[in-house]
Amino acid sequence: MTGTRALIAFPDPNTGQIVLLPYIIDPTVKLQRTPLLSRPLDIRLISSSATVYGGKLATVHDGAAVQIYATLKLETNKTKLNHVWNRGLYVQGYSPTVHPTNPNDLSSITTFDVRSGSTATRHTNILTLRSAHGIINAVSWGIMLPIGAVTARYLRHIQSLGPTWFYVHAAIQLFGFVLGTIGFAIGVRLGDMSPGVQYGLHRKLGFAAFCLGGLQTLALLFRPKTTNKFRKYWKSYHHFVGYACVVLGVVNVFQGFEVMGAERSYAKLAYCLGLSTLIGVCIALEVNSWVVFCRKSKEQKLRRESLIGGSDKGSGIIYS
Repeated sequence: MTGTRALIAFPDPNTGQIVLLPYIIDPTVKLQRTPLLSRPLDIRLISSSATVYGGKLATVHDGAAVQIYATLKLETNKTKLNHVWNRGLYVQGYSPTVHPTNPNDLSSITTFDVRSGSTATRHTNILTLRSAHGIINAVSWGIMLPIGAVTARYLRHIQSLGPTWFYVHAAIQLFGFVLGTIGFAIGVRLGDMSPGVQYGLHRKLGFAAFCLGGLQTLALLFRPKTTNKFRKYWKSYHHFVGYACVVLGVVNVFQGFEVMGAERSYAKLAYCLGLSTLIGVCIALEVNSWVVFCRKSKEQKLRRESLIGGSDKGSGIIYS
């Protein structure tokens, strides 16, 4: 974490013995522009040491535990410390490399009071919010919005339904977007509650899908009448933005499973089964639509030929 004053223990590359050196983690180190070099800390460090546990022949490479001790002199009237801890993968000479950046590593931080021994209250409902965020967004962006798009594509051609297909489509999409907005808000809140934890791609896809969903909702307010000359341009815009929103939403749901470390979970399996079922229904409806279209085209062609043939017979001249 940028700004950390760290004591890092690792085996000496020359002797193999454990060494403990002070480091200051600045932004250049985080960006890996320069190697991390040991330098004196700008805090009152009185003493420090490191001890290896696991037997006389135990080494860090064999999984032995290392415990670090340090004595600090705090400023006057200051009793609280921000404490971070982590473990790295390897050391290049005397320069430790960047540690892993998964959620557990980035959340290893606490604030404690050295006088009372109490720690600051952490967010205990993060796991609950993460589960709610995942479930709500999977249902809304990953299932309901695709279903709404399917209803618009295939139900509008059923003449017996009349305008009912439009109200069904609008209701599903509106409810899905409202539900997705709740999930989006929970995601933003999770970001505020998890400083240092960043999911760039997941975050960008989420904002993009939310913006497209908002544009689709606003488009209903500016929907031209069927007789308006701008209707065809509105339909093209509506189709493009709608399908883009659906694709981004589904892709981001899978990205969310990866972020939560649930790539092989039953939740992802259930979602894949639901999405596969929806895709199968779409394929069946698409094939049926083409069959109906080809049948109607053939019937219209035969009807035109019969009309042309009938008119030729009717307009013939009889000579006696």
